[in-house]
Amino acid sequence: MAARNRAARVAEVGTPAHVEVGGGRREPVRRWRHRSVRRLSVAVLPAVLVCAMSLAVLIGSVGLRPGDVASVLQNHLLGGSRPVSEVNDYIVWQLRVPRVLLAVVVGAGLALAGAVLQATVRNPLADPYLLGVSAGAGLLAAITITFGAAAVAGLSTSGAAFVGALASTVMVLFLARQEGRFTPTRLILAGVTMSYLLSGLTSFVILRGGDPEAAQSILFWMLGSLASASWSTLLIPTMVVALGGGYLLCHARALNAMVLGDDGALSLGVAIHRLRTRLLIMTSLVTGVLVAVAGGIGFVGLVIPHLVRILFGPDHQRLLPMTMLVGAIYLVVVDVLCRVSIRPEEIPVGVVTSVLGAPVFLWLMRKSGAGR
Repeated sequence: MAARNRAARVAEVGTPAHVEVGGGRREPVRRWRHRSVRRLSVAVLPAVLVCAMSLAVLIGSVGLRPGDVASVLQNHLLGGSRPVSEVNDYIVWQLRVPRVLLAVVVGAGLALAGAVLQATVRNPLADPYLLGVSAGAGLLAAITITFGAAAVAGLSTSGAAFVGALASTVMVLFLARQEGRFTPTRLILAGVTMSYLLSGLTSFVILRGGDPEAAQSILFWMLGSLASASWSTLLIPTMVVALGGGYLLCHARALNAMVLGDDGALSLGVAIHRLRTRLLIMTSLVTGVLVAVAGGIGFVGLVIPHLVRILFGPDHQRLLPMTMLVGAIYLVVVDVLCRVSIRPEEIPVGVVTSVLGAPVFLWLMRKSGAGR
């Protein structure tokens, strides 16, 4: 058994050259470098997020000088009275700052939900939209845009999308429940089936509407956008991600046990079936709120957890906070690309995340051996 464990450790780190360490022991160079990268990343990533946010406020379809941006932020945050034009003040404080903060919240929330769901259902292809959240939100959003708020009891597009997301989640959980329990396989099958059904209904709504402008608005919303960010729309998703994220982070050790399988988690004292239900509900709530304000932004919750898992290991006590941090950085950078690539027009965020996420996921799959 000891020889087998040593062989497994060697297989994990490869067969590189070795380096002498204290006490005459020898440690693989690759493992030593991996630990160094982890420590450096933990220290550097917060600074990277701050730099990305600063550049995102500065860069846009309208060029601004760093001094003007600093003056606006100082006036609003520190109560200063530095001279600045009303146009620059509006662009920075009313448009760009809320948008950057929303990108941080959405990126962190989607990445966290993806990491939790991958452990909950023990499937590397799980993402925040596993339970049909995006499809349900898209259906009611399409109905609202096409036929007006009266068709959904006077709800706004965001409100209707949230109701659709929750309704889809409830239906998937009902279909996947068997003898009072949820199994990963039934959850995945029910989620995929419901997503196809609701997507088909959304296409039918678009065809029946017959309005090209409404169809374009629905498509743009379903691909995801942060253009509607404002201080009023920022409060609810921030609170939900903060509270829901705190709840999910508190169950990091239980997620480590869930990765071992139901029997392994039960042997460690984890109430696996009850916990799985709570985690599914919480991740669906977080995802539903984020989809309601930003649309269906794909690949963030799928790719980022795998990337962070390679860098920081599978321990969810470290994986979950690092996933939130990397997800926030990623979406801030992507949103800047969406704003400046074909300015003054704007690319939907979901288009860029898909174009970047698909090849990165394939590379991660080959690197980690997930395909096997």
